[in-house]
Amino acid sequence: MKRKMHVLASVVALTMALTACGGKTESNTAGTSTPAASASTSTAKDTITALLPPVSPNYQKTFEQIAKDFNAANPNLTLKIEPASWEDMTQKLDTQVNAGSPPDIAFIGSEGISKYVQQGMVLDITDTATKEMVADYDKAPLEYMKNGKGLYGFPAYMEVHALGGNKAYLEKAGIDWKKVQQNGWTFEEFREAIKKGVIKENGQTSTYGFVFATKGVAAKDYLGIMAKNAGMPAPFDKDLKYAYTSKNYLGLLKNLRQLIDDGSMPKELSSVDAGKRWNMFLTGQTMITGKGLATFENSAKANNAKITANDGSAVKGSIPVDYIVLPAPTFQGAKPSSSTVVDGYVTFRGKKEPTAEHKANVVKAAYFLASGKVAATTNNDLFAAHITQSGKKAAESMKIDRSADNVIAVDNMLKNATPARPDIPSDLGAKAIKLETEVIVPKFQGLIAGEITAEAMYEAVKTAAIAAFGDNGIVKD
Repeated sequence: MKRKMHVLASVVALTMALTACGGKTESNTAGTSTPAASASTSTAKDTITALLPPVSPNYQKTFEQIAKDFNAANPNLTLKIEPASWEDMTQKLDTQVNAGSPPDIAFIGSEGISKYVQQGMVLDITDTATKEMVADYDKAPLEYMKNGKGLYGFPAYMEVHALGGNKAYLEKAGIDWKKVQQNGWTFEEFREAIKKGVIKENGQTSTYGFVFATKGVAAKDYLGIMAKNAGMPAPFDKDLKYAYTSKNYLGLLKNLRQLIDDGSMPKELSSVDAGKRWNMFLTGQTMITGKGLATFENSAKANNAKITANDGSAVKGSIPVDYIVLPAPTFQGAKPSSSTVVDGYVTFRGKKEPTAEHKANVVKAAYFLASGKVAATTNNDLFAAHITQSGKKAAESMKIDRSADNVIAVDNMLKNATPARPDIPSDLGAKAIKLETEVIVPKFQGLIAGEITAEAMYEAVKTAAIAAFGDNGIVKD
């Protein structure tokens, strides 16, 4: 979720975390066997720590109430929450992990689990999560919290990376956006559509058909989302061959460059960061924006309200926008494979093995945060789909002002969600991340800046892939 947001680091809280995460309860009743559900009935006092970023706009405002509700349901347990900003989250967590004393629970992206598995600092809760807890979840998002055979926490949401359209502009260009929401579109259809969204004034482009944030690491998102819809849902195929050496990858690179050469995207695309592309969307400088998330509908509505109220905090120069969720196009006849993001409450351990009681209490707290009322409130704030039965039930009594068309569009994309790949060994995953960071991202930025050709980038990726995975470790088609 472009969920990267705000706030603090407390020495007191850090000290608390360092103390609590040794896995010690306040009693000496640690069992030697797996606790499972029965251990959670212990009345021994215990403290569970959690490092949590602003998952939704109002999430951190509810921390005090969440802690009270958890304690009311579990009188012997205390949930101590340390807030963090999205910008500080990784560094703060890594500092605590490197010190051997991470919090019991941290909210991170599921893709980060393998990193901490390699460090031996995440807590496998496979033997402790109850059958009732596991059964509460939709299967697909829960799989993302696994690495190998281990389960390392509970997911909070499964969001889909989409595109976002300006309803008035789409209809002015003659684009049947409802049909696209229902049936998707091919690259060729998408290419022709965004050409129609370009508006020129005095020989200069005032509105582009499509703008995607690509500055810095955002380039990785653009290419990754599109690659999934080009027959490469993961960096490795089912035989664990590196996939980005496929001929489809070269075709994808050519297609993405075409959109700039057509004039449908800015020539300066490589300088557009996430904030600028959203500003361009709200000020009418683009018809379709990316990456898009369902929660952007809420953000657009909030800005619309400010415009109506003549509130000076509205985005300068912005216009009223009805935000339309749209799927990314498919390439070269590939099946749609929606890019998803699954974040959640990952469970950690210190250098010492936690007691059985403490482990059960950590699982109980993680589940409390990731399900029921807490999950329903947070996901409604995000306009994210509910992924637990308990969350769906709790949400029934909560009102949300969301476009029914957009809800259906997201549901359609989630039907084609890219499956989790816990089978990819952590060493292969680490090599793929290194190749992406050192070769793919800089070469792709060069491609969209017009500094290299698609063919040159493809050859550079292929050469690096052979060096990393061997000649027999890559896809050849």
